[in-house]
Amino acid sequence: MATVPFGLNFFSSVRPDQKTGEQYFDEALRLSELADELGYSHVRTVEHYFRPYGGMTPSPIVFLAAVAARARRVRLVTGAVLPIFNHPIKIAGETGMLDCISHGRLDVGFGRAFLPEEFDAFQRSMDESRERFEGGIEAVRRLWTETDVVYEDAFYHFGPITSSPRPVQRPHPPIIIAAVGTPASFDWAGQQGYGLMVVPYISKFESMQANLRRYREAFTAAHPDHPVPRVQMSFHMHVADTDAQAVAEATPQMEQYVAVFKDSASVWQTRSSDAYPGYAEVIRELDTMTMERVLRERRAFVGSPDTVERLLRHAIDLFGEIEPSLSVLWGNMPYEAAERSLRLFASEVMSRFAVPPAAPGSPLAASKRR
Repeated sequence: MATVPFGLNFFSSVRPDQKTGEQYFDEALRLSELADELGYSHVRTVEHYFRPYGGMTPSPIVFLAAVAARARRVRLVTGAVLPIFNHPIKIAGETGMLDCISHGRLDVGFGRAFLPEEFDAFQRSMDESRERFEGGIEAVRRLWTETDVVYEDAFYHFGPITSSPRPVQRPHPPIIIAAVGTPASFDWAGQQGYGLMVVPYISKFESMQANLRRYREAFTAAHPDHPVPRVQMSFHMHVADTDAQAVAEATPQMEQYVAVFKDSASVWQTRSSDAYPGYAEVIRELDTMTMERVLRERRAFVGSPDTVERLLRHAIDLFGEIEPSLSVLWGNMPYEAAERSLRLFASEVMSRFAVPPAAPGSPLAASKRR
């Protein structure tokens, strides 16, 4: 098995009366710097608004710029920016700037958004989300790579414009598509040759497996000369010396995560959109998402190092080549517990997923010389 990269994922689910923004970002940036030192592959955060569910990071670009100033090796991942709420000229200029600041370490994840209250606040129609999403990505890609861009769709008409600054990476920073459960999103990401990021937390694993097959098959069919990228897959993670300690520390945080998720997503019980088929049913999964179910169905990596290793191997068996994106500062997790978990995972688990160098003269070493 090839070396598995592990990244760090910040998706806030803390309430403002528990941690101020100042405290949350102090902790997140300290953990990001530590992750860089310990050999994690990326730092990622999301774009959400208003609510405790993700709302600490209305701008992933601002947070990642701060990470870039503190960490020298990890890749920076927007997980994700939302074209429906942002003009493509602004996305292209700010991500180009961040790619320059980080010396070419940026991966740009794009998402469609899925919380009705955010659409309402920005006065955007959910029925426009796919068209704005696909058009926004195309506009940003052209602004990164072309000069005197003239662009027109149903929502934007601009140009000629040459975006500045130009990204370091050529032809442009890697593009990653955030997908949840709509099969067409997985097909489209593969056809375009983009990377993929998913959150399997409330998905039926059989459906997620099917959608990942769709993505990989579509990618291979459209781009037979390119390897399919590892899928970035988000998981809650908490490691402690024993299973009992890890579960005891993680349970109140999981309960809070589910509670703030339900607060933001509950409007789906009275809303529907043809652009988001099945979302009401998916959100109803939260009503039964207890810690007991999470552990039983292996939906999070919680336990001793040995237990977490087994959980990871199970996820890889289910989903294939993935790059786990691990959330350690979730719920109202104390900083000390999050740092301990991050260090313990790096020292006791991460190395078990690296292939040791072959001994001289071994068949593996010989095969690498051919």
